[in-house]
Amino acid sequence: MKKIMLLFILLCSAAVLAGCMYPAQQRAENEIPYEDQIAAVQGAVDQYQEDSGGLLPIKTVEEDTPIYQKYMIDFSMLKPRYLAELPGNAYENGGVFQYVLTDVEEDPTVRIFDLRIPEEIRTLNIRIQANRGIPFKAAIGDNVYSIDYEQLGYKEDPMAMSPYTNRELPFVTNGDGTIFVDYITDLYHATQDIDATFEEGQDIRSVLLEESMFVPAYSMPYFVDENGDIVYGDSRDPS
Repeated sequence: MKKIMLLFILLCSAAVLAGCMYPAQQRAENEIPYEDQIAAVQGAVDQYQEDSGGLLPIKTVEEDTPIYQKYMIDFSMLKPRYLAELPGNAYENGGVFQYVLTDVEEDPTVRIFDLRIPEEIRTLNIRIQANRGIPFKAAIGDNVYSIDYEQLGYKEDPMAMSPYTNRELPFVTNGDGTIFVDYITDLYHATQDIDATFEEGQDIRSVLLEESMFVPAYSMPYFVDENGDIVYGDSRDPS
């Protein structure tokens, strides 16, 4: 009974946090990744970098923040001089997307990720906390496991929607209990469509960026082994 009550309280707290997460009333247009809005932010970032002698308008985060969540754009540095209005789909304006930069050393490029993914992970972690630990189901890679959702009270497995294929992607975990989105099926799909040779130790997630405005947020590295198969990288260092 105490366990059920704890889960109820934690889930209610998550609902309150979710409400705070999107400060403006959610509108359909705030959930669409408009290319023109991303292009406008790209122009603002480029001009800011030129005027500042190479600096980028990014937020300060922990050094070990995973690469695809690390360089979050700080719109306070762009508005109003470089950007008259914030994109309607940006989190800071009530939208569901976080704007980030990739390739910051060579060619800073604006991309986004869906903030409903970490919200789903947060809810999952609340259930894990109430369960007093994560129930591993099966090993699917080196230190990578599927999750026994039935033990967490789910009737259906929670999923993340792929921004690349619009297919549902599962969540996986490592031995430390960190939750990741598993993009391996997206990577199989993407690598079949390109003619590329990957070096040993090369993280292949970058192929997902070739034709997309999205980054594979909340993922672990993936590599290609000597047989040409895609394998999970070290989930203890999602980078």
